[in-house]
Amino acid sequence: MRLGLPQRGTIWMKRKVGVCLLWLAGFLAAAAQNPAESSHGSEGLLIALENAWNQAQLHHDSKALGELVADTFISTDNDGTFMTKAQFLADNMDLSYKPSLMTNKDERVFVYENAAVVAGIYHAKGLNKGKAFDHYGRFTDTWVYLNGKWLCVASHTSALKR
Repeated sequence: MRLGLPQRGTIWMKRKVGVCLLWLAGFLAAAAQNPAESSHGSEGLLIALENAWNQAQLHHDSKALGELVADTFISTDNDGTFMTKAQFLADNMDLSYKPSLMTNKDERVFVYENAAVVAGIYHAKGLNKGKAFDHYGRFTDTWVYLNGKWLCVASHTSALKR
């Protein structure tokens, strides 16, 4: 053995530790990017996105709403109205619709790899073309994890009788 040079076993051990650290770093990076690895975190985020959706509609903020929905977004309303993303965002700008309350409750989140379904009950109240409304209904929103963020690709609502 020569002095000043590490033993062969020491070099092998350092390489093994280095490979293990690289593998662990790769695994952690993949888990951070894959929403299914942390469905609890995704569940909370999806509920927050649903709440942001309500706020965007309350304030007629189509820019914020547009950031939450995919370019291929489709919406089916409780009266059967079908809208694309462009139609949905234009409808949100209609100032004759004046909601004063938009809330969700009893939400359930189901996460599948890069997709999720959020279902719950909504309550919307306010004025529409000068007439008071107070709607309750069920909603089902389908979200997809694309390019590092959740985007809603489809929304469906059904009226509940009160």
